[in-house]
Amino acid sequence: MPKPKVLATHPLFAPARKLLDAQFEVEYWQDPGRPSRDVLLKRVAGKDALVCLLTEKVDDELLAAAPKLRIAANVAVGFDNIDVSACTRRKVAATNTPGVLDETTADFTWTLLMAIARRLREGEQLARSGQWPGWNLDQLCGADVWGKTLGLLGFGRIGRAVARRAGGFKMRVIYHDAVRAPEDSEKKYNVTFVPMDQILAEADFLSVHVPLLPETRHLLSTVQFAKMKKTAFVINTSRGPVVDEAALVAALEAREIAGAALDVYENEPKIHPGLVQRNDVILAPHIASASIETRTMMAVMAAENVLALFGGKRPPNILNPEILS
Repeated sequence: MPKPKVLATHPLFAPARKLLDAQFEVEYWQDPGRPSRDVLLKRVAGKDALVCLLTEKVDDELLAAAPKLRIAANVAVGFDNIDVSACTRRKVAATNTPGVLDETTADFTWTLLMAIARRLREGEQLARSGQWPGWNLDQLCGADVWGKTLGLLGFGRIGRAVARRAGGFKMRVIYHDAVRAPEDSEKKYNVTFVPMDQILAEADFLSVHVPLLPETRHLLSTVQFAKMKKTAFVINTSRGPVVDEAALVAALEAREIAGAALDVYENEPKIHPGLVQRNDVILAPHIASASIETRTMMAVMAAENVLALFGGKRPPNILNPEILS
């Protein structure tokens, strides 16, 4: 009996390949860069499963090109690249990789937060320039983190991991979420729920941890930036379109806020040109979960979702379980 055919749009890591290769005929994308849309549509034709990244759009066009497809396994916690409704209509399972990247993403959120607070980009440039004159009292003075107010927009798994780390800095932590957390969770993480306007007005560091939904697109835009402290910083490791980049540039130019540190962007891989040269902005290339350990676990989780479906089991991270009934 022939093995089911899988297209993986990345070579993946060895533990994930080992799982897939044992039970499937797998075609791995090996070329530098990402597959073009035309190439993707050709390669996915005739495949039974797709293991993909956020860069691959899984929509009606792709599903029509792959009538045998039974699962689209995203190697990411986000899945705004997948039209889940289209998958459901065609009885294709859609899966993601939640949970395994929470701590790594929280670590990187703090990396960005501390780097923007302490003007690390400017300091690193000065140290490399050959023009550093030596220590001086008022040289590159930034902002303290210790004892400040951390605002969390979104209080899911990653938001809670960020909050837990704030205890080491004796920070006051406030949060806003569409759904308030249970009282015991608020006590556990020493956080206080506040309305949106209050978190904007009081946060010294505003860290974004919401999924990309219609109601969260441009959650931070002109009106919101105007309500923030002039000394406040924005950190985004969630989804790019949550922050209106043009409005962010305008707010920085008007000095309505002190700075921003971003790992994700509205139109990746393009970044608003108004952000690129600013010293009050730190830009990272979507690497919040990019540790070898975490990215390996993500790839393995995606492979396990595929194995479960073809083994007659419910994929652990299925987004549209109704197709199984």
